[in-house]
Amino acid sequence: MEQQDTVGSLLKQWRHRRRLSQLDLAIEAEISQRHLSFMETGRAHPSRDMVMQLAEHLGVPLRERNVILNAAGYAPHFPQRPLDAPELSVAREAIDRILRGHLPHPALAVDRHWTLLSANAAVATLLTDVAPHLLEGNVNVLRLSLHPEGLAPRILNLGEWRGHILSRLDHEIEVTADPRLATLRSELLALPCPEAEKRKRSPNRTQEIAVPLRLKSAYGPLSFISTTTIFGTAVDVTLAEVTIESFFPADRETADAVAGGLK
Repeated sequence: MEQQDTVGSLLKQWRHRRRLSQLDLAIEAEISQRHLSFMETGRAHPSRDMVMQLAEHLGVPLRERNVILNAAGYAPHFPQRPLDAPELSVAREAIDRILRGHLPHPALAVDRHWTLLSANAAVATLLTDVAPHLLEGNVNVLRLSLHPEGLAPRILNLGEWRGHILSRLDHEIEVTADPRLATLRSELLALPCPEAEKRKRSPNRTQEIAVPLRLKSAYGPLSFISTTTIFGTAVDVTLAEVTIESFFPADRETADAVAGGLK
């Protein structure tokens, strides 16, 4: 039988992920290092409030805070409802408004594992040459981006964009410790990519402010930069894991093409 992690071992794992010593965390949480040590080794059992306090200082995602609470023998604190639940109707409306309001520019919403939740009509205009199997079922937008039957053949700066995606995944894996993200990164890393593109580094573009997504199109090269929106005060696990990616024209030519409707 597989042995479950104890509350102490989970707290210690998250402390190590955050590269904090016992003393560092104890000072931040305003407790003694001795007390923290006893909790990590199982010599002391933390109260529910103490678990919540330590998880907050460690920046543990809501989903994993519930796991730690469960390991300590407490009920989960943060609800996890499906996105179509009546309780999340206001949040769904907000997502839809953001996506619609961003037209004629592309915008989409994804979950923690980069599964597509919703997208505005402008996104579909960029996917006309994508293989149908990549758009079936649970669509992963990172796979869609780097797959040889996805957008990859049309991405003019594939090496740069690929490096940006992998670096972003590295950060998310470090923050969340999610094994599914680690599996996704391995899958993306294994997708074919020309060696010349893999070796490319970001060029010295002094006038650019972010890594762009540059795409071939019938209208000529299109260049987009993106912003990320999250629900900063979410206390529902599902809502806390929703991310909205909004793309903006990075040059005048792209702005004019998008304004024309890309039809």
